[in-house]
Amino acid sequence: MKSADQTRKTILAVDDDPHILEVLEVRLVSAGYDVVTAGDGVEALQVLGSRPVRLVISDIRMPGMDGMRLLEEMERRGLRLPIIFLTAHGSISGAVEAIKHGAVDYLTKPFDGQELLTRVAEVFAKAAGAPPPAAPDIAESGLVGKSPAMRDLAAMIDRVAARDVNVLILGESGTGKELVANLIHRRSPRKNGPLVTVDCGSTPAGLLESELFGHVKGAFTHAVKDKKGLIEQANQGTLFLDEIGNITMEMQVRLLRFLENHKIRRIGDVREIQVDCRVLAATNADIFEQVAEGVFREDLLYRLKVVTINVPPLRERREDIPVLAEHFIRQFCAGQGIPPVVVPPETMAYLMAYPWPGNVRELKNTIEAALALARGDEALLPVHLPLHIRVCAARNRVAGRAQGAAREEGEGFEPSLALGLLPQFRDYRDQGEARYLRALTGRFGGDVARMLEISGLSRSRLYALLKKHGIPAVRSA
Repeated sequence: MKSADQTRKTILAVDDDPHILEVLEVRLVSAGYDVVTAGDGVEALQVLGSRPVRLVISDIRMPGMDGMRLLEEMERRGLRLPIIFLTAHGSISGAVEAIKHGAVDYLTKPFDGQELLTRVAEVFAKAAGAPPPAAPDIAESGLVGKSPAMRDLAAMIDRVAARDVNVLILGESGTGKELVANLIHRRSPRKNGPLVTVDCGSTPAGLLESELFGHVKGAFTHAVKDKKGLIEQANQGTLFLDEIGNITMEMQVRLLRFLENHKIRRIGDVREIQVDCRVLAATNADIFEQVAEGVFREDLLYRLKVVTINVPPLRERREDIPVLAEHFIRQFCAGQGIPPVVVPPETMAYLMAYPWPGNVRELKNTIEAALALARGDEALLPVHLPLHIRVCAARNRVAGRAQGAAREEGEGFEPSLALGLLPQFRDYRDQGEARYLRALTGRFGGDVARMLEISGLSRSRLYALLKKHGIPAVRSA
């Protein structure tokens, strides 16, 4: 008769491959678990109906009743057991979907035996009432901030990094998408492999194919020797495709083919080369709008976005502005060998009132420029900040205190003379733009065609202006 401890640790392994079942049984039994096996979902349900089980480890793709149907049938019968799915690399999206429907985790084949035991131990520890792992420390994650948004981002990076899946990183320009990609790589099982970054936005379309896939000698003029492409250089590591929304339709087709079979062919070559790398992609464009407009392939998008990470803009986490400002000041002062400069409350008030359309990158550049103007002063004063930031921040502070919603309706521009500020011409121009766009969207709503006809703007220019002024983007029906 089995002890109570063994009953608590009984595991059902389900797979149509006898070899996989044998490996699972050997690994789990050697670690002290009691293991029963089944060759498909139907047999697994028979086992579950005849004996107590505390964990199910199942292949996700099996003939007859597959893993997803097994999970659904278990739920229908009230068998609310934790289940870990096993999946081939090409079926990872299905495993991610299964987690959304109740699976606790998944492993890709071929799986590492120690990783299997670690995941199983975590499941039993949670079932025994052990305290859940502490939320990742933001400082340890490599991020800077204290806001709930940054804590959520740190937790997402920590969770995604360990899973060998493609990730799409979305966010405005300057939010730190490349930093997120670097952190995912450094915390992943591929951390000892290369991290290869491709700037799809700045690389000319005619050169991008050669940069990504490489070429052989004589493939075209000036191809005087074989060249290994960046995808090939990322083998056993991570490939980061920055500004992926800028690649041509032809390049999208080639990239899709690589993501499907993990093989490339250099320009001018007939051989295919197998490449094992994880793909991270990022864009500040509305890639879903690009799909709707037919300029970005939907099938490629879903290959890239097995998991999506959204990096929040700085205006949505203003409590991080003081933390970031102090961080950049310490960083720059240490680099220049000078004592840290303090930021008095008056200066911080300006930083907090400015909307930071350029996000963290703009804040970093602003702090660096202000320190250059401070030149040995012990404090970073408002006068050291760029004039347009002082003007805009002062306007926002006055608007927030005195006019509230009236300012949102565009009732004139009144700079704070008490602060001794004189607005620049572009501030008047920006106010006129914002007033016109609010009137345009208020009158025509989601009728993009009418808005383009009346305004005379191109579609891309219209969306750029709406984004610039923080006006919710309209979408065609």
